[in-house]
Amino acid sequence: MDKFIKVMKALSDPNRVRLIKILQKRALCVCEIQALFEMAQPTVSKHMKLMEQAGLVKGNKDGLWVNYTAAHGSDNPYAASILGNLQHWLSDDVVFKKMEKKLPEIKRENICKKS
Repeated sequence: MDKFIKVMKALSDPNRVRLIKILQKRALCVCEIQALFEMAQPTVSKHMKLMEQAGLVKGNKDGLWVNYTAAHGSDNPYAASILGNLQHWLSDDVVFKKMEKKLPEIKRENICKKS
C-alpha cells in the first residue's frame, strides 16, 4: 500500500504530472525545469524528491548538474502502470501543450553556467 500512496501523492499536483510528461519527452536538469516551469529551485527540488521517492523519475548527477528523466517504473508497479498510460493521457492539456512548444528553446547552456 505504501508504494501506491507515494505514487498518488506525487501525482496530486498538476505541475508534477506535467513535469513527468515533459520528462517523458526529454531529460532536463534542475535549471532547465526551473526555466520551463518558472519555479524557484527549492520548489523544483521538493517536487523532484517526491517523484523520485515514488519511482516516477530518476535523477543522475553530472558534475554540478542533476539530470532528471522519467523512470521506467521498475521499482514500483504502480508507477510503471501510471507512466505507461501517462504517455497517452493529458496531451491535450493547454498548459502542457505550451510547455511542449517551449521545450526546444530550453537549453542548459543558455540557462545555467557550469563552473
